[in-house]
Amino acid sequence: MPASPAPFSAFEWNIAWHYLRARRREGGISVIAWYSLIGVMLGVATLIVVQAVMIGFREEFTDRILGANAHASIYYATEPDEAGMPDRLIPDYDALAKRLAEVPGVTSAAPLIRGQVMASAHGRAAGVEVLGERLEDLEKVPLVAHPEMGAGDLGQLDKGIAIGTGVARELGVGLGDVVTLISPEGMDTPFGTQPRLNDYEVVYIFGVGRYDIDKVRVFMPFAEAQSFFDREGGADEVEVMLDNPDAVDTMRAPLAEAAGPRGLIWTWKDANGAFLSALDTERRVMFIILSLVVLIAALNIISGLVMLVKNKGRDIGILRTMGLTSGSIMRVFFLCGALIGVVGTGLGVILGCLFAYYIHDIQAVVEWISGGSVWNPEIRFLTEIPARLRPFDVLAVMAMSLGLSFVITLWPARSAARLHPVEALRDG
Repeated sequence: MPASPAPFSAFEWNIAWHYLRARRREGGISVIAWYSLIGVMLGVATLIVVQAVMIGFREEFTDRILGANAHASIYYATEPDEAGMPDRLIPDYDALAKRLAEVPGVTSAAPLIRGQVMASAHGRAAGVEVLGERLEDLEKVPLVAHPEMGAGDLGQLDKGIAIGTGVARELGVGLGDVVTLISPEGMDTPFGTQPRLNDYEVVYIFGVGRYDIDKVRVFMPFAEAQSFFDREGGADEVEVMLDNPDAVDTMRAPLAEAAGPRGLIWTWKDANGAFLSALDTERRVMFIILSLVVLIAALNIISGLVMLVKNKGRDIGILRTMGLTSGSIMRVFFLCGALIGVVGTGLGVILGCLFAYYIHDIQAVVEWISGGSVWNPEIRFLTEIPARLRPFDVLAVMAMSLGLSFVITLWPARSAARLHPVEALRDG
């Protein structure tokens, strides 16, 4: 009796390839194989694209947060002043900023004035958030000093104000135009409390790429903000920038020590942690849901192999009588299913990576065809669809798809290997 070929020899590969290519009338599964392959390909591609977009959204959102805001803010707890009124102003803001800047891991610390006002120009009005900051400190904020979209000269801040692109669009203003800021706190006069109004020239327009910032953010010089908001001699908070923003939680203790007994800390994770956690949870859930899509596509491999085993019963009997072992028969049919899974997974990875890489171009084409926007920045905050391909995520999708394909293929392959040669020839 001839010797059985070595495991996964060329002979077994040739038989498996012949069965996959054979038409239905020849006892093959070519049509079902194509359906299974396309299903696995689309499932894998969809999973890669969704993971890339969700990872990109989280990282882009985090980058915009860290690039346009302080990593941590130090402010004082409210205490009654000499008149018995609640007061949280920081009178020793320069000394506090110096102590905070000396903490290891802190790259800069700057006093800040913060207030909500109404901005008006050309008969339009919008609520804005005004931040008063020194020019040398503002130039250290990456997405303001080097924005996605910008116009004017930030160095001219002492002559006016800097506004976000959303504020400029809302008010219909550009460089050189005058914007009126109206503070609801007002000022005391012999005729009662009157709103505080000041006119400022727009000297700089910036766009950080986050809709909720660009639409409301206005910067003015620190000293001017002190005067406008009646904060002479004090600051509302001190913003701190770190060399490792992700380690902000470990910095709480040294920052609190430097801030003193009245100091309170509010970090970027406190402001956005719940939203980022929700994004992580959603990404994991979407991975599980879309994995079921890949599983359903892979299950088509079973139906195809079951039909193949039934149609090739006579061939199995002949191969067994020629000396092939049950293990060899099992490997032949395992290769049939595994090839579908491998090719489908490979094509899905290529398609998914290309889609994620060119997602901005695809977005532009879809919007051109539909005549509308498919990405609303008012809802999603970012101005365009982000996508970040990470090798680990692609490998995880590949491993999941190949694992499902291999495991699913084992059952029909074992069924083929268990067929008795005599029964196979009789049934065939």
